[in-house]
Amino acid sequence: MQLGISTFGEVTPDGTPGKAVHAHQRVQELLEEVKLAEEVGLDVFAFGEHHRPDFVISAPEIFMAAAATITKNIKLSSSVTVLSSADPVRTFQNFATVDLLSGGRAEIIAGRGSFIESYPLFGFDLDDYNELFTEKLALLMQINKEEIVSWKGKHRAAIDRQGIYPRPLQGSLPIWIGVGGTPASAVRAGTLNLPMVIAILGGSPEQFVPFVELYRQSAQKAGHDAGKLQLAISSQFYIAPDAVQAAHEFYPSYEALMNRVGRDRGWPPMNKQQFEFLRKDGALIVGSPQQAIDKIMAQYQLFHNTRFLAQLVTGVTPHKNILKAIELFGTEVAPVVRKETEGKGVVV
Repeated sequence: MQLGISTFGEVTPDGTPGKAVHAHQRVQELLEEVKLAEEVGLDVFAFGEHHRPDFVISAPEIFMAAAATITKNIKLSSSVTVLSSADPVRTFQNFATVDLLSGGRAEIIAGRGSFIESYPLFGFDLDDYNELFTEKLALLMQINKEEIVSWKGKHRAAIDRQGIYPRPLQGSLPIWIGVGGTPASAVRAGTLNLPMVIAILGGSPEQFVPFVELYRQSAQKAGHDAGKLQLAISSQFYIAPDAVQAAHEFYPSYEALMNRVGRDRGWPPMNKQQFEFLRKDGALIVGSPQQAIDKIMAQYQLFHNTRFLAQLVTGVTPHKNILKAIELFGTEVAPVVRKETEGKGVVV
């Protein structure tokens, strides 16, 4: 199993049109994190796109490009690129450029976005939420396969036998589909034979078993080999030398994030009881290295996933503690998980 980090670059808003001190510091920290992730042997580092004051990453490709200059082996991905509000041509060009900079390590995780700020920001109608993604994904996949492209759609100017450059060092860019839990998303990914990333951020992982089964069944129905599908699970993550310390250090940041998002979505305030349920029996992977191993392996038994992405929630947690969590993930958790999953294929 491949193991990696996912981050959206949480930041304390500067609230100023210039002199963004907090944002500057957070960017430097993110580069420290990806450098450390490689040093401790992790496989992937993914930067997620948001257009909010509390997240510093709006352009994952630029962070990936910066990371490419200070790393040599780790795969660099978005997590997620909001393709519905982006231009597939420019998206491909940007990621192909990162691929050239990194020596063939770039990936795209494309999604519709769980936050909607990018739609009005870039002039798109939320009523076209699904149609935009369907059309733009098809164009991105065509560009990925063809150097000279002819295409016509509804939400972008037509392309008439034009070359799309640069081309990546890889034969083609790996394009993953990032999903939450909508069955149509699983059907789409399976039918198109694309690798899928599931963000399991609430409830219990067991709830997603039918979702994964639908993904593989859809691939088989479309004539693909479901045994070769790549599947990633992403869960919010934090570890420390012992479980009590991990929970104590993580909860303030997690509570603040969930309540901040919850105010926008009408959720009730987060409380310690909910947190403890999610930590012990639910989606959160927060505890000691051994507890992280146990929960990642429990997910593997359910899904037979080929990748796990640890989604960092940084918030008010000191950066040195985040670095320690990454170190523990790479040195104590990853070797055990790799050994336990080595040579085991996907169960269909």
